[in-house]
Amino acid sequence: MSLARRLADAIGADQVVTDPELMRGYAHDEAEWAPYGRPAAVVRPRETSEVAAVVALCASEGVPLVGRGAGTGLSGAANAVDGWVVVSFERMDRVLEVDPVQQSAVVQPGVVNDRLRERVARDGLWYPPDPASAPWSTIGGNVATNAGGLCCVKYGVTRDYVLGMEAVVGTGQVVRLGRSTAKGVTGYDLAGLMVGSEGTLGLVTEVTLRMRPLRTGVEHTVVGYFDSLTDAGRAVAAVAASGVVPSALELIDRFCLQAVDEWKNMGLSAEGEVLLLARSDQPGAAGEQEADTILGCFESQGSVYAVRSTDAEEAEALFAARRLAYPALERLGPLLTEDVCVPKARVPHMLERIEEAARRFDTHIGNIAHAGDGNLHPLFIVPAGDEQAKKRAKEAFEVIVDEALALGGTVTGEHGVGLLKMRGAAREMGPEVVAMHRAVKGALDPAGIFNPGKVFATA
Repeated sequence: MSLARRLADAIGADQVVTDPELMRGYAHDEAEWAPYGRPAAVVRPRETSEVAAVVALCASEGVPLVGRGAGTGLSGAANAVDGWVVVSFERMDRVLEVDPVQQSAVVQPGVVNDRLRERVARDGLWYPPDPASAPWSTIGGNVATNAGGLCCVKYGVTRDYVLGMEAVVGTGQVVRLGRSTAKGVTGYDLAGLMVGSEGTLGLVTEVTLRMRPLRTGVEHTVVGYFDSLTDAGRAVAAVAASGVVPSALELIDRFCLQAVDEWKNMGLSAEGEVLLLARSDQPGAAGEQEADTILGCFESQGSVYAVRSTDAEEAEALFAARRLAYPALERLGPLLTEDVCVPKARVPHMLERIEEAARRFDTHIGNIAHAGDGNLHPLFIVPAGDEQAKKRAKEAFEVIVDEALALGGTVTGEHGVGLLKMRGAAREMGPEVVAMHRAVKGALDPAGIFNPGKVFATA
């Protein structure tokens, strides 16, 4: 009996997809140039018991599987290989519980980030992690990659909000990890271990998330244009040195702004080469003071134009442009996205090295960044079909990884390692730490079926 037939017998034929055309859309995420193959089947479970049945069957047959949320990832972590099973969580999309007293929520992995935010806001709560893909990306995918976003400079990344989870591990066992209480220190932090594991240790089927009280005050927005990436980087370092922790501090260069303008006609690219967007969400006079401090940092580092925005609609448009930068550039051709993170004081040095890599390899690199926490996203734009340009872009990509490590940084701040960062991750961790990763994976995935060959090479 075929694997697909056995899967259908286990969880129902209506939840198993084998049509090659339909499976094509499930076979990969949005990581440009990351390899992928043709799955043996795509399964779309509705309940944890069905996920467990799929895992048990794959373990017994030695068939690898990979979990998938919305497919918005940028590292190839959700990519299938020929003969694998893809587990899509699109039908496990319920908000199961919201607890205003405990300030928590229990959700299935297929819940879209922005939908969760809308739901908990009705109970006066707020979920801070806000990747640029928040209107489409799912909580399960955010957990798998430990996603960040614009607010994370002040409020932290996904791991900071995961209290506990239900997961399918091993050969189909269902386990509960972490806690639902505000405090708890029993045993190892296995829930934290699962966050950012990119599906290599098991499949998360339910997540208990910490919430914060809903923000209700007026945010103060500061806008600064600069003539160079280096000047903008120095302004970022100055804000960090001032002691102010903005609720967002974003960078977007002229090339990216022009791409947004050409797509949405927003008129944002006329003032300078680089735009910094900062916000303070402190209430009252404290927020006013923080905004003034940020403005002073921009001006002291040579901004050609800097101002505190008094138009809330204009401020929202600027942050919308930041979120639109990636899809705007995608319209221009194949787009490879970097994701390095360096200490905040070294942001200007890293931006200089990105510019040098662009010159050295004759490749066009646009720049967007969660600059406030040192998380930079150089974007490589390559004409479709130009293999030499693609080769140069890949070489520049690897050089930028090495430069980030040389500055004391890390190869990924929020996108994950997946397939694209394995060389850099191995260099960053070193052989002893890679061996520890392999030991953990071997303990939790004895059948070796959970997304093998991602994050680090199998021994």
